[in-house]
Amino acid sequence: MPAADELSISVERRSGATVVTVGGVVDLATSPQLEELLTELLEERVNPLVVDLTAVTFLASVGLRILAETHERAGGTGKFAVVASGPATARPIQLTKLDEFLALYASADEAVSALGA
Repeated sequence: MPAADELSISVERRSGATVVTVGGVVDLATSPQLEELLTELLEERVNPLVVDLTAVTFLASVGLRILAETHERAGGTGKFAVVASGPATARPIQLTKLDEFLALYASADEAVSALGA
């Protein structure tokens, strides 16, 4: 488990999809690391792309912006999904109405399956 102000990120290829698992705090201090990785993956044209926020303990507005921009840059629904089910992640996504266009799933397996990977 990362320290209170740290971010952990891992990348795994699973059934044809790229799954980015994020843990810890996503805020102004830690978000550049996540944003750079997602930019690199999009430049490599990995499809579909899943961002798993299950282990995220705090998702600041900058993290929401990164998710929205990644969705747009990935080409929209069908190529990008977010895994968020807890109050620290799903709630801010729903409150900001990002769930109206982000594909939101309860598990990475569900997201990978839904994207047809």
